[in-house]
Order: sequence, then C-alpha cells, then structure tokens
Amino acid sequence: MYTVPDQSGTFAVVTGSNSGTGKEAARRLAEAGARVVLAVRTPAKGELARAEILARHPGARVEVRRIDLADLASVEAFAGEVLADGTPLDLLVNNAGVMAPPTRMTTADGFELQFGSNFLGPLALTVRLLPALLAARAPRVATMSSGTANFGRIDFTDLQWERRRYNPMLSYAQSKLADLMLARHLAVLAAENDWPLRSTAAHPGYTKTNLQTAGASLGTGRPSLGNRMMYAVDFLPKQEVGPGTEPLLQAATSPDATAGGYYGPGGRFGLVGPGKQVRITRRALDPAANARLWARAEELTGVGRASAVTAAR
Repeated sequence: MYTVPDQSGTFAVVTGSNSGTGKEAARRLAEAGARVVLAVRTPAKGELARAEILARHPGARVEVRRIDLADLASVEAFAGEVLADGTPLDLLVNNAGVMAPPTRMTTADGFELQFGSNFLGPLALTVRLLPALLAARAPRVATMSSGTANFGRIDFTDLQWERRRYNPMLSYAQSKLADLMLARHLAVLAAENDWPLRSTAAHPGYTKTNLQTAGASLGTGRPSLGNRMMYAVDFLPKQEVGPGTEPLLQAATSPDATAGGYYGPGGRFGLVGPGKQVRITRRALDPAANARLWARAEELTGVGRASAVTAAR
C-alpha cells in the first residue's frame, strides 16, 4: 500500500472530493498532515465526506468549499476565494469528472458536458490558481485521466460534438485524453517559464465508484437498460477505491514522480494492482497538439489573459 509522505504544512485542494477517489485522496492527504479543501459541487455532500474523515481522524484539517466545474463563473469565484486567503497552494488535485451521460448535455456556458466538466473547467481552475501555486515552494498539480484516454481522439473541428453524432464513451475518452494533454503541457510551461511546479497525471484503472452509474443516469434518473446489462456481465478485474486512488496519490505526492509523468495500476490489463509509472498514449506525446489544445481551451474559457499575466511574473 502506498504511504503518503508527511504533508505537514501543505495546503491542498481536491476537486470532486465528496466521494470515490477524491474523498479517499483527501482523507489520506489530511491523515498525512495536509490542510485540505474539499472542492465539491454540492456542499451538503461535502460536509458528509468531511464528517466521515473527521470521524476517522479527529485532528484532520478539512474544509468544504463549493465549485461547479461545469460553470466557469463558479470556477472563477472559487479560485478568487483561494487567492483571497493569501495562502500558497502546495497541491491541486484535478479529480472531479462526469462519465458518459447517455445524451449530449451542455455546461452552464454551453460546452458539451464531458469536455467542459472534465477538461475545460479543470484547466480554467488550474490557470486561475497559478498565482497561489507559484507562491508555494514546490507546488504540484495532479490531474486525473483515464485508461480510456488510449482510445480518445481530439477533433479540433468538432470539440463539442456538434457535427458528429454524440457518442457517450468516445466523448468521455476525448475529455480524458485532453486531461492527459493538459498535464503534459503544463509540465512544458513550467519548464519554459522556470516555475518550480510539477505537473503529473494518473488514472485509476477499473475502480469501483459511482462515476459509471452517476454519469449514465444524467438526464434520465437511472442508467439505461444497455448500461445495466453491460455492468451485469462485466467480468473485467476491478478494485476498491483504496487501491484505485493510489496512482493519483503517487502522482500528487511521491518525491519520485516525474514532471509530465503518468501513473496507473500495474496489474492485470492495467486495470488493477499497485500503482506505477505507465505508458502515455502517443496522442498525448505531441507537444504541438498539446499546446494547440491548451491555447484553444484558454480561448474558450477566457483565461488566456490570466495565464499570460502569471507567466510574466
């Protein structure tokens, strides 16, 4: 089992931390001594997660703040609160996401939901939090991707699935490939600008959380018959949340994690087992494509100016 290094004095933000890998990561960071912000869309669920963490670790420093990554105004407001605190941000864990809603849905800003929530929102948050991150001595950003990134394609002519027929899983794969490209390009920006920031990525393999069913229920209230049948006959190896969170924790805290590195399970089919550094799909190894996607995301989210100001510091 991966042991999180001492996090005393560390200030961390973990998105999507009311359940699943986010809650587990927040708990183990807090257990190791970090002050952790549970960045969640529904504060009531965040408070339940906080209570669970405190029940196990009464001395944990955990607080709940609201953010909706599908709403850029919410992202800006959340980042503004963190910056107003004046506390250097040592660690940002971009964990939150939505998976495979059955029909094409959109964010508050009109973006396709998976591309907007899983990629554009986290990128906007990362850029807006750069001043707080760069005020820390050795800041880190760990971004959750997915094994489905291996099947993803970035269609720059139709990022929002407006021309093509919407496909839930291919849309999800595109958004998770975009997350991996985000982590890779952020590492390049850090090197180019001589920032002390370390950007990494992870995937959980096949970890049993509510991500699969929650996304499949959006807009309908319950998963489709096809979705239920798929999971009923699913014989793939899978693991619990504890081991499934370890690659993310390695990416976020291991002193050996490399800039731009990618971490995932090292067992059967890359779905289960102890975390290790894993192969990166070639589609995330093209620096020009990564830079192009980042620039397009800055345009779509309106954070380009914030990025330029931070880089000039």
